[in-house]
Amino acid sequence: MTKFQLVATSAMGLESIVAEEVKALGYETRTENGKVFFEGDESAIARANLWLRVADRVKIVVGRFPATTFDELFENTKAIEWEKYLPVDANFPVTGKSVKSKLFSVPDCQAIVKKAVVERLKFAYKRLGFLDESGATYKIEVSILKDEATLTIDTSGAGLHKRGYRLDQGEAPLKETLAAALVKISKWSPHRPFVDLFCGSGTIPLEAAMIGQNIAPGYNRDFISEDWPWMKKKIWDEARNEADDLANYDQPLEIMGSDIDHRMIKIAESNALEAGFSDIITFKQMQATDFTTKLTDGVIVSNPPYGERIGEKEEVEKVIRRLGEVMREYPTWSVYMLSSMENFEELYGKQATKKRKLFNGFIRTDLYQFWGQKSQK
Repeated sequence: MTKFQLVATSAMGLESIVAEEVKALGYETRTENGKVFFEGDESAIARANLWLRVADRVKIVVGRFPATTFDELFENTKAIEWEKYLPVDANFPVTGKSVKSKLFSVPDCQAIVKKAVVERLKFAYKRLGFLDESGATYKIEVSILKDEATLTIDTSGAGLHKRGYRLDQGEAPLKETLAAALVKISKWSPHRPFVDLFCGSGTIPLEAAMIGQNIAPGYNRDFISEDWPWMKKKIWDEARNEADDLANYDQPLEIMGSDIDHRMIKIAESNALEAGFSDIITFKQMQATDFTTKLTDGVIVSNPPYGERIGEKEEVEKVIRRLGEVMREYPTWSVYMLSSMENFEELYGKQATKKRKLFNGFIRTDLYQFWGQKSQK
């Protein structure tokens, strides 16, 4: 088995959770902004893609070097043993980005990397004419940050947030990877009740169900590297069999999602059916402030509206105020709310035990954490 330098990319603020997930798979990690590096063989590529809930993608790092001139970029790219990764008929589109670097023209950088890889492969495979690129796809990215170039090949294809269960969604859906991160931060465990009072299309409850039954989030989807000749079918079969063995499909769960919009409840129910959780998660149309329960030690994880539309802010503020009053009746419940409203604690009527800065897409938010008291059971 070949050893690869791998990187799991993530949204800012979620690196520590991605690093925990990679470590749980048995690999040592090193973290930079938005990146968790680790080493592993072909099976590590398959397992990371199947199991990482919070990462955006898994990539192979094929080279890192200083690049302040186009000549430097070309020669260093050409020096990489691309033939170890790309067969003679590989289709290899090149994307790029450049931040705070002398080589700021991304189209030029992409063209130079493409040309260098072509030259290397023609030499390695003793080809005089064109490479036909009719085979499997290897997405190469050139990323230049402060004059250091990093060249990677994407092993995931569609982003890891695409689990395959979301048939439909609302106007501002929460990314599955962020939803999974919120559940993980809450430290919820399957023996406790779990509620999302602003469930929308059901993403948070669905991610909680997958975590609760230890189901690999990538189990029911395909990855671009499955088409690569050196990623043998046996590797993927073994990784999927391991995921199947580790899943606890019989784990009972108490999960509920509610939303004021009956259309969103219908969408959430169809997504749950697609994910195989329609008998595990209860969805209910109701106002968040109508929440009542006889259960104790529960966890509420929600992404309430941010009140960014005209006239909506006052309505959302009213709901948050009332919800704070409602939850005082349930002191053993822990509440986790993701919001961009800076006066959230004031509205809720309680100071958060802890706050965590996170980005919901490009929106800067805080995860307000109100930890419940231990019940006297």
